[in-house]
Amino acid sequence: MLRNEWLAHLDGLVVFRGLLAAEPLRSLHAALAADEDALTGAVAAFEAALFARGTNWTEALLDAVLEEENLCLRVAAGQDAGPVLETALNSELDFLQTLGRAPLDEVFPGAAVFLPRWETTPDADYHAAYEARRAAMGQKGYGMFARHHVFALEDGHLVPVRYPDPQRLSELPGYEQEREKVIANTRALLEGRPANNVLLYGDAGTGKSSTVKAIANEFAPDGLRLIEVKKNQLYQIPALMDELAKNPLKFILFIDDLSFASNDDNFAALKAILEGGVGGRSHNVAVYATSNRRHLVKETMADRSGDDLHAMDTRQELMSLSARFGLTVTFQQPDKDRYDRILLELAKQYNVQMPSDQLFIKGAAFALRAGGRSPRVAKQFVELLAAGVKV
Repeated sequence: MLRNEWLAHLDGLVVFRGLLAAEPLRSLHAALAADEDALTGAVAAFEAALFARGTNWTEALLDAVLEEENLCLRVAAGQDAGPVLETALNSELDFLQTLGRAPLDEVFPGAAVFLPRWETTPDADYHAAYEARRAAMGQKGYGMFARHHVFALEDGHLVPVRYPDPQRLSELPGYEQEREKVIANTRALLEGRPANNVLLYGDAGTGKSSTVKAIANEFAPDGLRLIEVKKNQLYQIPALMDELAKNPLKFILFIDDLSFASNDDNFAALKAILEGGVGGRSHNVAVYATSNRRHLVKETMADRSGDDLHAMDTRQELMSLSARFGLTVTFQQPDKDRYDRILLELAKQYNVQMPSDQLFIKGAAFALRAGGRSPRVAKQFVELLAAGVKV
């Protein structure tokens, strides 16, 4: 196939058109379109973009194909997209497979001899690989959801968190019973069974946020994705839920350290989200929120002695928000026995060698100076020991 024919086929992509907007196809397209004087530099630029992903061109292109949020997937969420799009899909996979198997001298005949030659896999089957990925779309996802599992909401758009907190469940000792309730609810969400919105309430530093992050990391291979939403972004959640409704993955909308003033407009927005609008709640989305306040709303004595004619109704309204979470899990400040167990487990994780009686005495003294016992304080103490700091 001549260079202009490769270029024409690339320009004619419909289903996989999004591939042209990202590397390495973007640089390949530029190289195929380059004139003879600029060809060597353009090919070198393509190879630099390719080799950043590996030296095997077949595998790099196949990875891009499998992760692309293509037209068929957007239309049918991984199911049959109809004969027109399915035919186009198969035709384009034929071309992409031929392109991916092609060595440098076939794509760019007469390329400079000093340019490195990329590797290929001549028997790679793009059709079989794509069908296997589409069958597993509920676990692996597509597009940015295939490459990342934690996201933030910025200006109404999802942005991947490239370096999420690597917290694991095995690193969180001391609250296994409380945590198991959240894990069971998450499993229900992943399995398509009824799942509740969850409020993790309790004292500061007891691992509420860490629990949610660790669960997201633990179940990412099973198709779970975490989206962190700030309190002032709650009004954007209905549109986000509509966007996620057809996605085959499951999502946790994570609202950390949630609390409201009594006149906060976001209060009503969250109530509506938890209840669901006229379309009902999305089957693949659950809201997980953490808070140090049981009823989520800051209330003063002035609020209780004000001039509200229906003060009891107002208080019931303020307290009703937490009741809209189907599952509330309480994380209380640990007693001495639990705190000591946490210290022991963390000492093992950090390979801190200290007699347990000394560990308990010094850990208790550190907690006293830090303002009270908590898993966070215990971790800070053990990390200082591991670093060789005298405490």
